[in-house]
Amino acid sequence: MRSPLLDLPGAVAADGVDRDVAAHYGSFNGEQRTLEGGAGFVDLSHRDVVRVAGPDRLTWLHSLTTQHLEALAPKVWTGALILSPQGHVEHAFFGYDDGLGDEGAFTAHTEPGAGAALVEFLDRMRFMMRVEVADVTDELAVTWRPSAAGAGPYAGYELVPRDQLSTYAEAAGPPCGLWAFEALRIARGEPRLGLDTDHRTIPNEAGWIGPAVHLDKGCYRGQETVARVHTLGRPPRRLTLLHLDGSENRLPTVGADLLLGGPDGRVVGFVGTSARHHELGPIALAMVKRNVPLDAQLTVEGMPAAQEVVVDPEVGLHVRPLR
Repeated sequence: MRSPLLDLPGAVAADGVDRDVAAHYGSFNGEQRTLEGGAGFVDLSHRDVVRVAGPDRLTWLHSLTTQHLEALAPKVWTGALILSPQGHVEHAFFGYDDGLGDEGAFTAHTEPGAGAALVEFLDRMRFMMRVEVADVTDELAVTWRPSAAGAGPYAGYELVPRDQLSTYAEAAGPPCGLWAFEALRIARGEPRLGLDTDHRTIPNEAGWIGPAVHLDKGCYRGQETVARVHTLGRPPRRLTLLHLDGSENRLPTVGADLLLGGPDGRVVGFVGTSARHHELGPIALAMVKRNVPLDAQLTVEGMPAAQEVVVDPEVGLHVRPLR
């Protein structure tokens, strides 16, 4: 759904799955500095929004997902995953409960185009539970403001009535584009499902233990894989931050092969999202084999790349370090 904020002065549309919001409004480096300074907001209204209402919503979601949701405090943002029986990540969403008791709802956002599949899965799992699941993307728009960021890795997101998005922008400005937001997200080592991950990704590989996976809760689908890899350590792959050669004015393609050594090296992973950071230069997230040395020279589409640790290849607790 095309954002009305694309009509703001200087707005340039992003591409791919993000094409319905602005990549920038004239200066993506300046917009990064604005966000880092605690001002401005980012239009993420292209993301899908799902609502789960009903008295049983939190206990039901608690039983289905990787997150401990039974006692979730009102208006506290959290992340949760739904796994396959083998522990592969199938859905990732981020939301909060309004705390209104039996009449309330848990509302969350997910990747653009992923809402329908998430609703379909949740609907199949309702059985006799007192819950109602709906795609409310037409009603609510996602934004992010640094001034709204508090405790927790997913603080800063806001859900705005879609018909009030332009009014919100006037009050929350200045607008900052998706490129600025993505550069800061990548630098923090936060993956996007389906872009920085693939169909084989398990939470331990992507740094989701902690932010979106709670280890002290009852059984859920795929828990055996998460617990086993967490206990034994050393998942098959690991998310890493790449520092790319800045001499070329381009960024790698999402999904491009990551090679060990030069252009003729063997494939050791793939590259996900990338951006130009105003201080770090060109950076990207990549999923690599765990045993690739941290100081190894890597190459993606002819560009040399060096690594910075996101998921530690050696420790048993694969929690994304605070940086």
